[in-house]
Amino acid sequence: MADPDADLGLLSPMRGAAGETGDVAVLRALLDAEVALTRAQAALGRAPREAAEAVAGAARVAAFDLPGLVARARSGGNPVIPLVEDLRAAAGPYGAHVHRGATSQDILDTALMLVAHRTLGPVLADLDRVAGDFAGLAAAHRDTVMAARTLTQQAVPTTFGLKAAGWRRLVLDARDRLRAARDSLPAQLGGAAGTLAAFHPDTSEAAHPDTSEAAHPGTSEAAFRPERPAPGEDPGLRLGARFAAELGLAEPVLPWHVLRTPVADLGGALAFASGALGKLAADVLVLSRTEVGELSEGVGGGSSSMPHKHNPVRATMIAAAARQVPALAAVLYASLAAEDERPSGAWHAEWQPLRECLRLVAGAARDAAELVAGLRVHPERMRANLTLSGSTGSARALVERALKED
Repeated sequence: MADPDADLGLLSPMRGAAGETGDVAVLRALLDAEVALTRAQAALGRAPREAAEAVAGAARVAAFDLPGLVARARSGGNPVIPLVEDLRAAAGPYGAHVHRGATSQDILDTALMLVAHRTLGPVLADLDRVAGDFAGLAAAHRDTVMAARTLTQQAVPTTFGLKAAGWRRLVLDARDRLRAARDSLPAQLGGAAGTLAAFHPDTSEAAHPDTSEAAHPGTSEAAFRPERPAPGEDPGLRLGARFAAELGLAEPVLPWHVLRTPVADLGGALAFASGALGKLAADVLVLSRTEVGELSEGVGGGSSSMPHKHNPVRATMIAAAARQVPALAAVLYASLAAEDERPSGAWHAEWQPLRECLRLVAGAARDAAELVAGLRVHPERMRANLTLSGSTGSARALVERALKED
């Protein structure tokens, strides 16, 4: 019997990236952020090396009670608070080095950037496959004449190759935007009010970090050699740079607790990608209608009541995703209006819409790769449906120029 509280996606077959975006993946990213913070502090002499090793050893997803974290997250309004409590306990004598100087938003924002980074890798690979298959279709059908349609009516002739080249251009635009967004995803580290104040040790400690056995049990001075700061280097900025490097994320110019450009830009790129794939789906849905019959999906879906049907299910799922992502991205844009140095509600409103955007775009990219790989083109129906003869103009030259771009 399934867990009665589980959401396994029964009503969301258009989603993808379950493994990259599920609660277990988010927990993994939260733990990775905490481990990276301790490692960064150890590297800079703010924690013993053994503390980083202990925290990393304790940060095993299987060791944490995920349903319990979900229940306990309600009291503080986010899951980082109970997670830190459990991770400190698991790290034993080094628990004091867990989450040191950070605020919950630092860890959760960073974790969601890690989730996005990990999700977008397979999405970009799917988009590359889609673009490659469209290049083949455009080249093969650069002279395949079909009716162009404007305002639902037949216009002048065009070619299927030009249509496929247009789809490919949109997919490449989506890929480029998502790649740029992925490459710029930043870590978050600002401390309680975005000033990094907690990462400024007192002068004596900064000048003479205590690496003795007494200060850090189990650590010898010879074994623990922190990196030396450059003269005049700000300790908070130095730690932020090291934290980002540990995670493979970008280093932001400023803490972005209420400067939500990264989330808004990511939401915009995801909305564009869903729309670009939605354009492909809209055309496939129209051109695969029984009375048109110019395209068909290689593996269509069946019907519960009409076994003769060959439904364009992949295009239908992409179209469904394209209708949802812009509305979800609007929540991310609305959250730009965040008050003070840490907001109440605006930040919290982002979490689920961002994850859902990632899931829907991942599913759309997956479905598009399957759809295009098996897409069936019916040139004879294209010719039969053509009611107006004439020149296709520069269609061939446009296809050839488009294919030379990349």
